[in-house]
Amino acid sequence: MTVQVLRLYIAGHTAAADRAIHNLERIVLDIGREDLQLEIEVIDILEHPQVAEDERILATPVVIKKLPPPVRRVVGDLCEREKVLVGLDLREIR
Repeated sequence: MTVQVLRLYIAGHTAAADRAIHNLERIVLDIGREDLQLEIEVIDILEHPQVAEDERILATPVVIKKLPPPVRRVVGDLCEREKVLVGLDLREIR
């Protein structure tokens, strides 16, 4: 089983951050791949500003998938499911 960590960077607990968290959680639950385990880490860049600098975060919310390469980023509240799946290079098995 492949484990992938999706890091969601937010700037405080705003309405957009809350929507992004909810939308990403829903997408992860709905993917339904037995060969893939997705974990979500939520990082508030207001609490960890050095992380924002290290990761070159210019806008929030943004989700980053680092492994497997290439690195993928999707910015926004993640409400457009298909764009998130394509942007993060995740595929559903139906």
